[in-house]
Amino acid sequence: MKILVPVKRVLDYNVKPRVKSDGTGVDLANVKMSMNPFDEIGVEEAIRLREKGVATEVVAVSVGPAKAQETLRTALAMGADRAILVQTDDAVEPLALAKIFKAIADAEQPGLVILGKQAIDDDNNQTGQMLAALTGWAQGTFASAVNVDGDHVNVTREVDGGLETVKLKLPAIVTTDLRLNEPRYASLPNIMKAKSKPLDTKTPADYGVDTTPRVKTLKVSEPPVRSAGVKVADVDELVAKLKAMGVHS
Repeated sequence: MKILVPVKRVLDYNVKPRVKSDGTGVDLANVKMSMNPFDEIGVEEAIRLREKGVATEVVAVSVGPAKAQETLRTALAMGADRAILVQTDDAVEPLALAKIFKAIADAEQPGLVILGKQAIDDDNNQTGQMLAALTGWAQGTFASAVNVDGDHVNVTREVDGGLETVKLKLPAIVTTDLRLNEPRYASLPNIMKAKSKPLDTKTPADYGVDTTPRVKTLKVSEPPVRSAGVKVADVDELVAKLKAMGVHS
């Protein structure tokens, strides 16, 4: 079975985002970029399934600028077998992403697609669900456990009330949650090997997908600065202030 793993190049989670002075977006100049953490979990899960003998090949795919090759090389260094970059300098929205991944899935015929539940830059949480709709495949979102059993996969999902396990007929779409696994660090030998692994470059046009944005960003702004708190001398003063604010027990 082949596993397809979409990955996204995003602002590193340790970097504090800065809004551009003109309010048109987040400043990405001269800042560290890395693989979306949820996608990294997806790569790790795919590699573990291959190590168990469930999968035979792991293919990483990304949609983005030429520099996204670095993100794909990270996936290859972790253990993915080959990679595909759909190169575009434009911001690509979830629906267009899902259409590109659908076209790649049609060509690659994977048994499983594992992707992060959301990207930490836009937090849309849409691509996996849209891909499932376009392919007509079953979906298991917010996965905390994935177990392939013959021609089915059992996915334990994190839901508001606790955990829910669904049995999906393959091929299927799975989106990862934080507790699914802890991604490995790429070793130096594997980083060197990743440089010679196959990485194909395509364009959205190769898949017949129009990436023209459907949503226009009007303004991006910093959240308001939180006002300082007030110290009180004792409980009586605290209760008096709360009553003055209209807070009642």
